[in-house]
Amino acid sequence: MTERLVYKICPRQDWDDAAKRGRFDGSAVDRRDGFIHLSDDSQVVETAARHFSGQADLVLVAFEASQLGPALRWEPSRGGALFPHYYGALPVSAALWVEPLKLDRAGDHVFPARSKRRLMR
Repeated sequence: MTERLVYKICPRQDWDDAAKRGRFDGSAVDRRDGFIHLSDDSQVVETAARHFSGQADLVLVAFEASQLGPALRWEPSRGGALFPHYYGALPVSAALWVEPLKLDRAGDHVFPARSKRRLMR
């Protein structure tokens, strides 16, 4: 069975700070909303464009959805689509990998190919 990955986009410094604590408590927006906003493969590119446009020094953090337990809930959001929301602090140890989310010359984020994202560990 293929794992279903969910992703968090955040500033590198936020993730580095979380790594020192052993948990990611979320961004200011996450804390305001009461859950950590995540995206799946079909959503992550649009999430970056809508909420992180032009921002440099970001990381893309991958988690296996099935390993996040009942704190991960799929709830309606943008256009009624179900988005992964995590209620609680994300354990840093649950991250499969963390990769820089670089900008191209046009200022758009460059994502690893889907197959590469699935293979990174």
